[in-house]
Amino acid sequence: MATSACRLLRSMRSINLACGSQLLSGRRFFSDRSEPEPLTVCRQDNGIRRIILNNPKKRNTLSLRMLESLQKDILADVDNQDLRVIIISAEGPVFSSGHDLKELTSAQGRDYHTRVFRTCTKVMTLIQDIPVPVIAMVNGVATAAGCQLVASCDVAVASDKSTFATPGVNVGLFCSTPAVALGRAVPRKVAMEMLFTGTPISAHDALLHGLLSKVVPEERLEAETLAIARRVCRASRPVVALGKAAFQKQMSQGRDAAYATASEVMVDNLALRDGQEGIRAFVEKREPVWSHRAEKAHD
Repeated sequence: MATSACRLLRSMRSINLACGSQLLSGRRFFSDRSEPEPLTVCRQDNGIRRIILNNPKKRNTLSLRMLESLQKDILADVDNQDLRVIIISAEGPVFSSGHDLKELTSAQGRDYHTRVFRTCTKVMTLIQDIPVPVIAMVNGVATAAGCQLVASCDVAVASDKSTFATPGVNVGLFCSTPAVALGRAVPRKVAMEMLFTGTPISAHDALLHGLLSKVVPEERLEAETLAIARRVCRASRPVVALGKAAFQKQMSQGRDAAYATASEVMVDNLALRDGQEGIRAFVEKREPVWSHRAEKAHD
């Protein structure tokens, strides 16, 4: 019995609990059966953090508690060099149906409504501001704020069964906050048609219009998404972080300002230890050995 107990303890110590939520398997093993399952499940392995929306019975609505749980999982130890990329996916046939409309009635009041949308904005901007890429892995329906979540991610891979919509206008709540992310991901007239009519678009149309990076058969979705994540993991973390921040900044600038920003960042990139290592490795015809630290090779 003592040997078995020691093995169990060693096994539990090996589980990566860097995320804000416990592993689903751990929660089921140690929790009382009556305890509700976590709204998000988070685990990390080999540089890849996987965050799973875990409320399929409620269509993975982005309730205030869901948003807070998602925010916690994204931020947990986010500056650790062992974290290279985040994948956001969901349990069930609905990626996310958006906000929980039961939280948006007059009974909750204006202050609560303000808190919901401020928290949602924090999560969406956080995804774009953190130093590692965030990939949406979508298998099913993504509507309203769920569509906003997909549009906010740096990369989005979806199965060919997925659909996307901003149908708030049909229930008297125009998708104004989803429109911020959507309008920056797809052409203006496509966004306006989606917002004015609420009509869903297919995964293939979403790919055509720029909402998605790739569409694959359902059975290949996880493998294709992980392949992208692993390719990200092969790059230097500080180089990727510098590039992601620069891309986001220059996209909001005019042409001349964007080139000025990008040129300055290229010089900063060359000053990184990993920037110089990459150049040396290329010249010497070998694989680079990244430090994954934001250390300078020169001033």
